[in-house]
Amino acid sequence: MSTDPINHDLERGLKNRREILGDAWVDRSLSNANNFNAEFQHLITRFAWNEIWGRPGLEKKTRRAMVLAITMALGRWEEFELHVRAALQGGAPETRLTVDELKEVLIQTAIYAGVPAANTGFTHAMAILREIGPDIGYTLEPADMTAAAHPGIGQERATRSKPALHYTLRKARNGAPRRTIVLSHALGCDLSMWDTLANELAAENDVVAYDHRGHGRSDAPASLYTMQELAEDAARLVRELDCGPVVWIGLSMGGMVGQELAIRHPELVSGLVIANSTSAYPDEVRAAWQQRIETVRSKGIEAIADAVMERYFHADFRQNQAAAVASFRKRLVSTDAEGYVGCCNAVGTVDTTGRLPQVKAPTLVIAGALDQGAPVSMSETMAKAIPGAQLVVLEDASHLAVAEQPKAFEQAVTRFLADLG
Repeated sequence: MSTDPINHDLERGLKNRREILGDAWVDRSLSNANNFNAEFQHLITRFAWNEIWGRPGLEKKTRRAMVLAITMALGRWEEFELHVRAALQGGAPETRLTVDELKEVLIQTAIYAGVPAANTGFTHAMAILREIGPDIGYTLEPADMTAAAHPGIGQERATRSKPALHYTLRKARNGAPRRTIVLSHALGCDLSMWDTLANELAAENDVVAYDHRGHGRSDAPASLYTMQELAEDAARLVRELDCGPVVWIGLSMGGMVGQELAIRHPELVSGLVIANSTSAYPDEVRAAWQQRIETVRSKGIEAIADAVMERYFHADFRQNQAAAVASFRKRLVSTDAEGYVGCCNAVGTVDTTGRLPQVKAPTLVIAGALDQGAPVSMSETMAKAIPGAQLVVLEDASHLAVAEQPKAFEQAVTRFLADLG
C-alpha cells in the first residue's frame, strides 16, 4: 500500500479544536508553538481533540459543559477561563452555551465538585448494569479490547484483494443496522471527507467509507484508470465485506462510480445518491481533463491546487472557512500524483448518459446551485434519464456540497433513506 503523508488523527483533532475554540484562538496557539512545546501541542490535538471530542456519543455542547465542570472542580482556572470564553463566543454557534446555561453548569458543579476515580466509577457502573440490564435491554458481554474502534472513525481495514483499498466501517450505534451505506469521495479527497455525515448515518446504519485507488491509504497503481475499473473496485469491496446490496452515496467522482456500479452490478445497489456529479463531459471539458493530466505530470499537483479549490468551494466559503479549505488543499497536494492522474483519466472519460435508463435502484441526484465543475444542468440530465430519480438542488453550495452545506446535504440524504424504508 502507498504511504499516506496525512496524519488523520491530527487533522480530525484540528477540525474539532477549531469547531470548539474558534479559528482565531487555534491559529494563535499554533503560531506560538516552538521546539519545546510542539510535541505537546501535537499530542493534545490528536488525543484530546480527536480521541475525545471526535466521539459522536455526546453532543459537543454537552462536552463543553463537562469540561467546564471538571476544570472548575479541579481548580484549573486558566483552562476554565479559556473554555468559558469559548463556550460563550467561540467555535461553531450550535455548540455554544448561553449565559443562563453557563450559570446552571457552575451552580451544579458547586454542589457536586469532585471526580471519582475512573476504575471505581466503572466498577460501580458495571454492578448497576448487571442489576438493571435486563430491564433496559442491555447485557454485559465479553469483548475483545483489541478490536475496539473509535466510534467517530470506525474500524480501519484494507481489502485483501488488490489493488488494496483502505476503508473504515462504522457499525450502527443504536442496535441492528437498517442497511449498509457506502460513501464514495471526490477526486483529490479521501474518506475523511465524509466524517460528519458518516457519524450521523451510523446511528442506525452500518457505514463504510473508503479511499479510491490512488487516494489516501489505498494502493496507487501507475496507470491511467477507467471508470469501469473504479466500479469494479467498488464491487469487490462490497463483495469482500459481504454487505450488499448497499445504498451508495457518491460525490463527484464517487457519484460517477456509483452510476457505473449500479449499471454493471445492479444486485449490489439498493439505493443510489449521486451528488455534484455528471454522466459525461462535453468534448472541450474532456480536453481540459487531459490538459490537467499533463500539468500534473510536468509540474505536480501543487500547480493546479488553487484552481481546484476555486472549483470546489464558492468565494464566500473560501473566505469564511479558510481553515477548512486549507485542509482540503493539503489533502489534494499530498495525494499520490500517479493515482491522481489515473483517476483524472477515469473522470475525464466518464460516459454513462446513454446507459442511465438501466439504473434500477431508487436514485437521488443532488446538485449545488453554485457548482461550476458539475453544473445543475448535468444533474438534470441524470435525473431525467434515470427512471424515477429525484433531484434536489442545494442553495449556497458549490462542488463539495457536503462540506459547504452539511446539514442541507444530510437532510436530503435522510429524507431519501426514509423513503427507502
